Amino acid sequence: MNAKLMHRLGWDSEWEESFAEFRKQLWYPARICRETKINYSVFSEERGRHEVVLSGHLWNAAVTDADLPTVGDWVAVDPGEGGELPVIRALLPRRNRFSRKFPGRSCAEQVIGANVDCVVVVTTLPEDINKNRLERYLTLIRKSGAHGMILINKADITPEEELHYALEQLKPLCGEGVELYTVSAANPASLPPSLLHFPPGKTALVVGSSGVGKSTLVNALVGEECRKTGEVNEVTGKGRHISVARELILLPGGGVLIDNPGMREVQMWTDAAALRAEFADLSALAEQCRFADCSHRHDAGCAVRGAVESGILSWERYEHFLNLEEEIAELEKRAEKRRMTLERVTRREKRAVLRNRNDHEDQQRELHPHLKAHRHDL
Repeated sequence: MNAKLMHRLGWDSEWEESFAEFRKQLWYPARICRETKINYSVFSEERGRHEVVLSGHLWNAAVTDADLPTVGDWVAVDPGEGGELPVIRALLPRRNRFSRKFPGRSCAEQVIGANVDCVVVVTTLPEDINKNRLERYLTLIRKSGAHGMILINKADITPEEELHYALEQLKPLCGEGVELYTVSAANPASLPPSLLHFPPGKTALVVGSSGVGKSTLVNALVGEECRKTGEVNEVTGKGRHISVARELILLPGGGVLIDNPGMREVQMWTDAAALRAEFADLSALAEQCRFADCSHRHDAGCAVRGAVESGILSWERYEHFLNLEEEIAELEKRAEKRRMTLERVTRREKRAVLRNRNDHEDQQRELHPHLKAHRHDL
């Protein structure tokens, strides 16, 4: 592994400049290619692909899980000494990230891939085509700033009229900056040339529901079976979910690809700053209210309520504005819960260290009674 690998991974002069301070500490740059519950795998010029662990300081400093390193991130790694695993000491600032809301009731952000140039959404007909879900995908793509591509897979076994109808429905949603294709992932010749010959230094992120053929697509792009594929259920027509972990894969053409497990939920995430920015115009309007502590509900002289009654402001947007502080409070509550959890973990670790020290001292006294007697005399 050498500088050529770093170029394929996307390392350039800007990344090198941001890493300058870390080189003084004899750390080396690496890009995360896989993460598990206990450690990470990275690519680096010095060691190729290898395992690393996350420093406790970096974990404790993260306000949310989205602040922790993930696949696609560039990190500064301390090589360590002896047989110890190298340690991630710092996370380089991301150029962008593709995120969704954590599945379930959480309103927190989950980063699916960092520093990506293109997001490829794989879908199939008829079961997986859902305009609302694809709209959310497109919104998240635009939010990330990456280029978008939608692939309607299994075109070889889909009736022509269904494909034609789907294209007519989806083209207006895509607009500019998003490509739309019908493909058969099992046949590389049907794939877009821009994806087949993905350039060195660029990163593609593949997302989609379980069983739509993502693993088949990845195998076609890599040129070998690097990802297991599942059989299609003859009753439902759906494939079996195979990918179990997010992973960055080197493409033979020079670029890299991030494969993801199937995503059942595609929801928007947000934070306090984003929420307030979304309603900046209404916040300015609220300053025109007669009373500074106006609740914007039934108070006299409320400019916001007046905008609703005059038709300038929609009722739906007004309701969202009223719920703004409640949503922000919920976000802050979850952030505080994480902080308290970190504090409990830290206290528990300190107690363990103290207990181990006392146990060690007790053992030494038993092995060396004269030391115990001497201390008693003192």
